[in-house]
Amino acid sequence: MKSLQGKVALITGGNSGLGYAAAKDLIANGAQVTITGRRKEAVAKAAAELGAIGEVADQSSLQDIENLVEHVRQESGRIDILVINAGITKLTTIENATEQLFNEMIDLNLKGAYFTLSKFIPLLNDGGSVVLISSSSASTSTPQNSIYTASKAAINAVMKIAAVELAPRRIRVNAVSPGPFATEILAKAGLTGPEMQEHIIAGVPLGRLGIPAEAGKLIRFLASDDASFITGAEYLIDGGQSINH
Repeated sequence: MKSLQGKVALITGGNSGLGYAAAKDLIANGAQVTITGRRKEAVAKAAAELGAIGEVADQSSLQDIENLVEHVRQESGRIDILVINAGITKLTTIENATEQLFNEMIDLNLKGAYFTLSKFIPLLNDGGSVVLISSSSASTSTPQNSIYTASKAAINAVMKIAAVELAPRRIRVNAVSPGPFATEILAKAGLTGPEMQEHIIAGVPLGRLGIPAEAGKLIRFLASDDASFITGAEYLIDGGQSINH
């Protein structure tokens, strides 16, 4: 018997990286999964590969979030598993930060995640599960990473309050905080050169980058009944990076 048979799941930013890996694992365990992303072609390709439903949505847009809620309401009428994963990272010193860059990251990583959770709460089944994708950056103080770190630290705070607010409905809310993984987000941040890779890996006690499937398994565990007594918890999956700072 597949552990998520009959469950309806939504994963934002599910067309690549950790979101894609989570979708693959949830589907393998019987869930019906909808993935979202901003790029129409990438979403369509990933949905076809996974056997998922694809929806184009910009999670930094409240209108897109509300449209997505309505689509899910019409297709499924409910949701059992909500994985809020969409996010970006760009580097800047505090001195050189611009309002445009600040707004871009906060709008997607914090405002978008916050209102995705907010707007989907009425559709969440009692006994459901929410997994917010945070970052090990929320536990470290890495130069040039202040905006991203602030957005993810805020996500962890929201997660704990949501866990308390939704506990009467037995909806569990947890966070997964990945460290450095071999995903598209590293490339977009310009962190894939050989020297940079060596520098990153040098800070990871286990001596390697994470594999997306490893995060997918953790997300699936938290979404399943195996984690039925876990809420308000942050799970670091970073090879020990955060304890090495």
